[in-house]
Amino acid sequence: MFLKILAHPVFTSLNFHMPMVVDLSHPLVMLEGENGCGKSTLLHSIYYALRGEQVDGYVYKLDRGKVEINKVFLFDAEQHNPRTQLEYFENQPQMKEFLQMASHGQVMLSMFRETFPSFPDGTVLLLDEPEMALSSSNQKRILKMLMELVDQKNFRIVAATHSPILIGAKENYVINLDRHINRNVVSTDLGVEGQSTIQ
Repeated sequence: MFLKILAHPVFTSLNFHMPMVVDLSHPLVMLEGENGCGKSTLLHSIYYALRGEQVDGYVYKLDRGKVEINKVFLFDAEQHNPRTQLEYFENQPQMKEFLQMASHGQVMLSMFRETFPSFPDGTVLLLDEPEMALSSSNQKRILKMLMELVDQKNFRIVAATHSPILIGAKENYVINLDRHINRNVVSTDLGVEGQSTIQ
């Protein structure tokens, strides 16, 4: 499966060369790069393309190949935190109590352990920073869960991440957006890596 982006308002302003060809043929893809390099933008672009949606200024061509898609789900760890949406669980008192007592990381783990496996076989799961609020040991756990979803339920997964654990796994195909010329990432006022910025 390949996505060809012919025009895109954000990627053009970031000085990305068009057309962009994004290889989605691997079932487990990690998008890596600096803050502001376009990972979330690309993730949302993939979401729109897989759903066949038209967005102003975004022109694309999707070649699905032989991939059958039953469901497309975009999960943003920051926006989809159930702890901030307790009103949806008024009729589920046990779940509401869990959400009020559990840490952010525990709630995230429950999404991977219970919610995602309930999706139908052949789901495309798009994850924006799934490692948010998770310890390194729990990042290893969700990596194992993601691989199980691919192996046992024929999921295809694309994740935008900063996690060295997720990026470094040999089972993944990694797309590094820093390899593109990008005016938005480098900032000279942040100092040198490792050096104090406190005056």
